[in-house]
Amino acid sequence: MAAEFKIISWNLLHTTGAKMENVAALALRHQPDLLLLQEATAEIDSLPQRLGGHYARVALPGRHHGLAAWSPLPLHSPAASLALQRGLIVKRVCQIIDMGPFAIANVHLSHGQIMNRRQLRRIAKSLPAHAAILGDCNMVGAPLLPGFRDVGTRQATHRMQNIIPLRLDRCFIRGLYCVSAEALEQGASDHRPLKVVLSVPETS
Repeated sequence: MAAEFKIISWNLLHTTGAKMENVAALALRHQPDLLLLQEATAEIDSLPQRLGGHYARVALPGRHHGLAAWSPLPLHSPAASLALQRGLIVKRVCQIIDMGPFAIANVHLSHGQIMNRRQLRRIAKSLPAHAAILGDCNMVGAPLLPGFRDVGTRQATHRMQNIIPLRLDRCFIRGLYCVSAEALEQGASDHRPLKVVLSVPETS
């Protein structure tokens, strides 16, 4: 039977949103194999002291917040970062996590609908055959990403100005199966956490 991996991705809304206590509570409640965070500040760096496990964070260039990943088990190799095409205002990077059977890119992409698709294509070229891209993609509509399937929940994960529902938090996979996907309760951020369960095809 193929192994299953429970992954949660959450944009925290840095200074005014979810705090370390909220992140710890989410991890304790859902027990993910990997927790991906966007807009994570240095406050979140104390998460391993609270929960144990293994943690890595990379700040966006020139920003006090960035991308973070926490796992209860050791990572197969140190988390890596990949520089992306610069948006109109913010320089972007993605965080790449080696899960052993596959790799995951933790992303917070630009708002421009042409730029964020270009950023996705750069990320896809850096990933192995079995891979997933998760996070806040700031994307409306199809990703236009050959070889990847959009398997995230169809529920809205964010409300622009608390009015317009948008599905900004996405999951794209290549060479994997999606067992389930759902948006969790919003909590202290303006984004709902995205939870997916992925599996790797068995090889003979």
